[in-house]
Amino acid sequence: MTLPAVQLLPWRGRQLTVRRAGVGPSIVLIHGMAGSLTTWDPVFADLARTHDVIALDLPGHGTSSGLRDYSLGSLAASVRDLLDALEVETATIVGHSLGGGIAMQFMYQFPERCERLVLVSSGGLGREVTPMLRALTVPGAGLVLAGGARIRHQRHVAAAARLAGPVAGRVWNDLPYMLRQMATLDDPERRRSFLATINAVIEIGGQGINAVEKLHLAAGLPTLIVWGEDDRMIPSGHGHVAADLIPGSRLELVPGAGHYPHEDDPERFARVVADFMATTRPRT
Repeated sequence: MTLPAVQLLPWRGRQLTVRRAGVGPSIVLIHGMAGSLTTWDPVFADLARTHDVIALDLPGHGTSSGLRDYSLGSLAASVRDLLDALEVETATIVGHSLGGGIAMQFMYQFPERCERLVLVSSGGLGREVTPMLRALTVPGAGLVLAGGARIRHQRHVAAAARLAGPVAGRVWNDLPYMLRQMATLDDPERRRSFLATINAVIEIGGQGINAVEKLHLAAGLPTLIVWGEDDRMIPSGHGHVAADLIPGSRLELVPGAGHYPHEDDPERFARVVADFMATTRPRT
């Protein structure tokens, strides 16, 4: 299946970028920080064989318009607005990393719209997070990002980065993905959105948002938790904690995968999500 072209949906006088395909129960795919809907490309076609799959660029990410407020509540409301624009009443909400925090916030704010919940290497389930993201909360981080973007665009530096990519990936499995996402921050507006999002959810000491005390609200909601066993961005132990606190939830650890299990092992990820959809009944 060839991936469908993206759509630009009018939204609050701005636009949201969306990719949609397939027929069946609706699934909304929410990417992580500094990411875009393209992170779901490896699994999109498989899921769209039996589902109505909707992937979006969050506000201020990819090619969607920006916001002033990048709190989880505001971002969850943008997902609700997307469903309204597409005339989708209810859906299974899938969130990766930051997107997992947004998915949980969506479940709290709009429980009547959430049929199932899928958390993928989710943020918001514990304090620990990679020091690299914590460092971006200190004053002056924007200047460092801007300088790094300028350096990356120098021809000899870009060539060296391409050559070093495979080696770097062996040293830190998630580094190539992180570099790919950081490369998008050469645009000043995207960089401002990224830093605003960072500051909304992360502090110098770790994650500033913790949803653990609210996980009891997911009781009765079919929930799947997917985590890479070798995740160095957010430890897989957070997934175990969440699974213990959400009655009836499923935990799937992906061997050899890092923070991006849907990209590291897309066939397994799509299979697990499809099985979860087929063997659970949506909450009504």
